[in-house]
Parts: sequence; structure tokens; C-alpha cells
Amino acid sequence: MKNKFLESGEAGYHPLKKFRTIIKGLRYAVLSDFSVLYKVVVSVIVVLVSLWFHKWVDAALIIMATGFALSAELFNTAIEAMCDFVEERHNHKIGIIKDIAAAAAGVAIFVWAVVIISSFLGVWQRLI
Repeated sequence: MKNKFLESGEAGYHPLKKFRTIIKGLRYAVLSDFSVLYKVVVSVIVVLVSLWFHKWVDAALIIMATGFALSAELFNTAIEAMCDFVEERHNHKIGIIKDIAAAAAGVAIFVWAVVIISSFLGVWQRLI
């Protein structure tokens, strides 16, 4: 897609191309970053259990929290990769940037964990 502001890229908008790019990026992240993989696996399991017990609100919250956490992880991974590409040697300022990106992912992981645990406990109580 052509970027109006940077005056770069190809003309035209291709929604299927965008979707393929999203899937390709997510696939790469799941296969190469364990922190993305385990969030996807745990979330799918808990969502399926929630849906099995007809806990629709829990399932929706899990999906939203997972999207939030995965987005933060993907941004963190991209920022770290960009920093490593720009500066291969240790750089104190790059380290601070990477720490801030990791902190953002950490906040998202905390929210995700609270939602997952509270939903799982709610489903667990229903089993008992």
C-alpha cells in the first residue's frame, strides 16, 4: 500500500495481502517467541473450557485480554528486533528503550493473567 506521508510503497490496497501479512507475522511470532506461544495455547484452552460451560462473558474477556497481551508482546518483539538491527553492540539508551517495551508487555501480561486466572477459578468452582 502506498504511504501518503512517506511517498513510498506500491499503489493500491489489497485486503487479502494485508491478511496474509498478519497471519505470516503471527505465525512467525508464535513459532519463534515462546512468550507469544504460551499465551495463545493457554488462552485457547481456557476459552474452550469457558465456552463448554456457557461462560460467554468470560470467553469474551479472555479473547480481549489475550489480544491486548499478544499485541503488547508483538510490539515488544518488533521494538527489540528494531533496536538490535540499529545497534548491535551494547548501548545504554537502547537498553532503556527495550526495558520500557518489556515493561509495557509485562503490564499486558499481568492483566491477561488476572483475567485467565479469575475465569479459570470461576469455571473450576462450577465443576465442584
